[in-house]
Amino acid sequence: MYVEETDIPDVKIVTPRVHGDARGFFSEVYNQAQLADAGISIGFVQDNHSFSADKGVLRGLHFQRPPHAQDKLVRVIQGSIWDVAVDLRADSPTFGEYVAVELSRDNWRQLLVPVGFAHGFVTLAPNTEVIYKVSSHYAPDQDDGIDFADSELAIPWPLPTESLMLSDKDRRQPSFAEFRANNPF
Repeated sequence: MYVEETDIPDVKIVTPRVHGDARGFFSEVYNQAQLADAGISIGFVQDNHSFSADKGVLRGLHFQRPPHAQDKLVRVIQGSIWDVAVDLRADSPTFGEYVAVELSRDNWRQLLVPVGFAHGFVTLAPNTEVIYKVSSHYAPDQDDGIDFADSELAIPWPLPTESLMLSDKDRRQPSFAEFRANNPF
């Protein structure tokens, strides 16, 4: 497993080794011991799987508030996404900054999104499937989010925002300023 630093030190890109031959491939996409050797010790408790039929489906920016905040390890098994992690930690020197990386079936990259970050992605291909591990079970009463198009965050989504497909929930997310007034991190 190869672990890369990003512009925000706690957000990591994890790329597993892929062993291929004429039959196909094999890969250990998650290895707790190898991640621990790289300084990543997270107890994941749940795997989630999302499917988006169309290019331009946006999911996010989501997070869970403490005590049910979640670390996430995100990977794509079909298609591709532009994946974003926004630092919500008020005492962090990178507060309000983000990391964005393309994850795809072909590049095998995974994004480690730690507790204290909002997470979102937009699909770059139809029939995209995303699988991600989380370190805390889903807690509906702690589920929260931020407007993906907030002007203060100024995230340059790779597709025109007016053409993106969103859930009603994601259309109604609060601004970053509203979040900052009640920041649990």
